[in-house]
Amino acid sequence: MADRRPCIAGNWKMYKTGEEALELIGELKDLIAGVDDVDVVVAPPFTALSVVADRIKGSNIQLAAQNLYWESEGAYTGEISPTMLVSTGCSYVIVGHSERRQYFGETDSTVNRKIKAALVHNLVPIFCIGESLEEREAEKTFSVLDKQVSGGVESIAADDIGKIIIAYEPVWAIGTGKTASNEQAQEVHHFIRKRVSDLYGKDIANIVRILYGGSVKPNNIVGLMVQPDIDGALVGGASLTASSFAGIIKFKIS
Repeated sequence: MADRRPCIAGNWKMYKTGEEALELIGELKDLIAGVDDVDVVVAPPFTALSVVADRIKGSNIQLAAQNLYWESEGAYTGEISPTMLVSTGCSYVIVGHSERRQYFGETDSTVNRKIKAALVHNLVPIFCIGESLEEREAEKTFSVLDKQVSGGVESIAADDIGKIIIAYEPVWAIGTGKTASNEQAQEVHHFIRKRVSDLYGKDIANIVRILYGGSVKPNNIVGLMVQPDIDGALVGGASLTASSFAGIIKFKIS
């Protein structure tokens, strides 16, 4: 993992009311109070951002949103701007999650616009990429990821690439209980880092953090984290229970 600081991010998706979010974050805050060697990020739904932001002030937990729109303001009913996220207390934002691509028509081009908007407002984009089961079985994994990486970072300056976190989520492993083997995950993470190196040079590629997502649990996190190109995890279901998420955050490589 070189000298890259691990990042464990929890994507709560469309779960947790404000009250439920407060209960979860309160438990988590207590369980991981002593952790100082991992960046811990939680991404509640928009409706719970403010209450969670208040609860984590002064703690070792940072706040992310699950999406954003690329304009700062305007007549875009139902959308949330980067300015609004910053004012709520967010320092990270998830961009291009497979569910956004699958259900809401996001493309490499719109993901690129969102990443640029996040960077302009000093939000750290967690830029999601990944292939479907059909694409993996057709041996298209690397061509799909090549297109997603290239499209997502198109015309982004080299100085900004190190501020982006990439999250590799094989779509076939999200919420299915299936996980890419440690070797499969490492192979893909290595490919992604090589692709960033081809575009921006080895020095920049070596500082970019690449997370793995897809049915990450306390019992499989260590096997993933020992891989040289895996720098953390974007956790879905297991982040909805404080004890399981804390178990992932407190992984220890012996």
